Amino acid sequence: MHNDYPLTGALPLGVVTIACRAMATRFEIALWGGEPGYLRASAEEALREVERLDAQLSLFRPDSDIADLNARAGRKPVRLEPRVYRLLERAVALAEATGGAFDPTVAPLMRAWGMHGAAGRIPLPEELAEAREVSGWRNLALDPDQRTVAFAREGCALDLGAIGKGHAIDQAAEVLREHGIVNALIHGGTSTVFALGTQPSGEPWRVALRHPAADDEVAAAVPLRDDSLSVSAPHGKYFAAGDRDYGHVIDPRSGEPLRAGLLAAVVCASATDSDALSTALLVLGEPFLARLGAFGARGLMLLAEDGAVAVRGDV
Repeated sequence: MHNDYPLTGALPLGVVTIACRAMATRFEIALWGGEPGYLRASAEEALREVERLDAQLSLFRPDSDIADLNARAGRKPVRLEPRVYRLLERAVALAEATGGAFDPTVAPLMRAWGMHGAAGRIPLPEELAEAREVSGWRNLALDPDQRTVAFAREGCALDLGAIGKGHAIDQAAEVLREHGIVNALIHGGTSTVFALGTQPSGEPWRVALRHPAADDEVAAAVPLRDDSLSVSAPHGKYFAAGDRDYGHVIDPRSGEPLRAGLLAAVVCASATDSDALSTALLVLGEPFLARLGAFGARGLMLLAEDGAVAVRGDV
């Protein structure tokens, strides 16, 4: 549900970079502080972990764990690999904590609006009603003893697009730590970034948030050290119908694409959490800023007010 859009930043000299394509976007690792060959090998192993997770979590790969779950869990409980099960547990906990503003079962709604394809479309009222009926995190039944997941309604389906990239970044960071890497920057699609340690100067890594209405303007420069920053914005992918643009971020509670909010950014220690919480912040709006402290997070929103852009919160 994130777009490849708002984060940007110049890397300092002496930093080794390596990238791969996964989860329909570009993942990149920048790191320093060791022999370049060892740094590169460590980053390659971390990106292999990202590719492994893509194979497990992709909604669009028929052999993925999530595709298999979507195909079978409406009829009977499906046993999951431990790491995938733990991710779903966290996704359900975040859905509950945000009142469904983040919801891993948004797939039927995304399909109804044609947002799993290239064009997008306005669904018929009965199509939207049916998608809303089978969506909702309360339709998930998790059994921690058996590590199984079942859907209360056939037609329910998971879409981990609002949490999967963050989770992959967390796991890549863990691989780097296991290799003794203490200074690195990892981003996935430029919508979630995790900073490990510092840049070569000893200063925190700094990530610039591009202004959503002006590519050459910086909305905020965010210092990061052992923190993750995620951004959600509805403008990077949309379709037009009539006199309205329909963005690709859906409010799971109403089943409708969002109309308010230009950009939501969340910083916290977990990229998994920041990924999901940035979507929740965009959905819930400014009042949710005050609640982020309960998640060990802080946030910022850009809002359109009276023809200008207003900033709320701070990261």
